[in-house]
Amino acid sequence: MTAFETSIKDVARLVEATLDSMLPRRAGPLGRVIDAMRHGALDGGKRLRPFLVVAAADMFGAPRERSLRTGCAVEMIHCYSLIHDDLPAMDDSDLRRGRPSVHKAFDDATAILAGDALLTQAFEVLAGPETHPDGAVRCRLALELARASGRGGMVGGQMIDIYAEQKTFDLAGIEELQRLKTGAIIRFSAMAGGICGGANEAEIEALRLYAEDLGLSFQIVDDLLDAFGDAEALGKPVGQDADMDKATFVKLLGAEGARDKAKALVMRAKSHLDRFGDRAEALKGAADFVFARKN
Repeated sequence: MTAFETSIKDVARLVEATLDSMLPRRAGPLGRVIDAMRHGALDGGKRLRPFLVVAAADMFGAPRERSLRTGCAVEMIHCYSLIHDDLPAMDDSDLRRGRPSVHKAFDDATAILAGDALLTQAFEVLAGPETHPDGAVRCRLALELARASGRGGMVGGQMIDIYAEQKTFDLAGIEELQRLKTGAIIRFSAMAGGICGGANEAEIEALRLYAEDLGLSFQIVDDLLDAFGDAEALGKPVGQDADMDKATFVKLLGAEGARDKAKALVMRAKSHLDRFGDRAEALKGAADFVFARKN
């Protein structure tokens, strides 16, 4: 196991434990939505987004308890989006991370509420003084995450994605779609680590540029895995993009062209980190990991 693989697994374990403590079980009707939240948020995933928060914050010496809480807020947003994406009104997927998606394990209404609850709890976490002693920092984190996850970010990208099923998009159109749908939260994750660690604006901008390219590369690899990956390894159905005639990088560029573009984006992403020297090795490793991933 490489140093990067050890590092991302260690952070994933810490994120899992922190999320578990943030979602304590309860009896009664309220316990059902908490169980659904736990089903959607625990026991799965690479935790790439919180890793980006932690790795960026580590570069500036931020305490781990702060970056972990911020990373968990990001993961709550990510998991809420997956719960809603899997619903029949969206991608209609029965599997997520190798097990029944939340609406299949519970029901549609509970899945909607579980996603809503994770979304709102993410901002509760960021607003807590445990996340950062400086209220201005907490406000900026909440503001940036709201922008990344709302109509000008992930939600807006999802709307364009639905619209794209009936329209023909060129490369610029697909890139814009994915910068919002997938890339906005990845951008926030890297920037949030810098914000937690007291980085200056030029350093935060370098992290933004890194994550912008990383997010596009991530989505291209996602498109490739949906087209050519193994459903068992992915833990979810494959071929859905083609079945729904979605606008993807693979559809527009072909497999080889998509891989070449993903590789070029990874190289450019890493170049944005040169100013940080050896401190950025974990983030550079994340870029290589994104390109090489099989699930």
